[in-house]
Amino acid sequence: MDRYVVAGNPVEHSQSPFIHAHFAEATRESMEYGRLLCPLDAFEAAVRRFADEGGRGCNITVPFKFDAYKLAKRRSQRAELAQAANVLRFDADGWFGDNTDGAGLVGDIEGNAGMRLTGLRVLLIGAGGAAAGVMGPLIDAGAAQLVIANRSVDKAKALVERHRELARAKNTELRAATLTDAGDAFDVVVNATATSLTGAAIPVEARVLRPGTLALDMMYGPAAQGFLDWAAAHRAIGRDGLGMLVEQAAEAFLVWRGLRPPTGTVLAALRQQLAGK
Repeated sequence: MDRYVVAGNPVEHSQSPFIHAHFAEATRESMEYGRLLCPLDAFEAAVRRFADEGGRGCNITVPFKFDAYKLAKRRSQRAELAQAANVLRFDADGWFGDNTDGAGLVGDIEGNAGMRLTGLRVLLIGAGGAAAGVMGPLIDAGAAQLVIANRSVDKAKALVERHRELARAKNTELRAATLTDAGDAFDVVVNATATSLTGAAIPVEARVLRPGTLALDMMYGPAAQGFLDWAAAHRAIGRDGLGMLVEQAAEAFLVWRGLRPPTGTVLAALRQQLAGK
């Protein structure tokens, strides 16, 4: 039976084993999926040991996505743009690295939330690895404008420059901004910062919203509730990151197994399980 894991630190909270068990059952793929807690100073050793013991691939969560990118001999275009990988496939001719976060975000917004991104104005809050992983797919989806707002505007500018060529080809306007100068009344607002995890205040002003704005926090569960409450208070449509989690997992499954599993029933089952905790 082919073996896969989610590798990170911490990792015990991960819902990936639940998701991939459902995917394997739905597609009748022979595989098992577990968790791999990696020491903060020995990520590479832990992953290589898993591969040497017969592992076929892994998902990577915080804080190792940049390390995983460096371990890959071959990389997808979206991983190259992000300079981070959340998927490794242990091919015999060299490990392959991919980043499925952006595809997961776009898949959730368009497929589950029913909002086409073509021609929309999008605000992405944050300029770390989470933001870097989704910029390319947001541009590919046809966003008319993509603003990257961050406390350090220099980090936002660096991401903008890295994606400038793709944005030009897709006719997407890119702009870096501070958190206080992000703009007004976006169609979609995505929180890619760690503020929800730390319980910090919403990092941008409410004027970035309008009635009907889709306001999505990449976190889920209790961590996302503050952001969702903020969105509702300003008549925006709040959404957590659970759908993104399931959709990016399906994209990783495609990288490993060559087929994309259905996601609707898995997302519903996962929401039901978390609601019962």
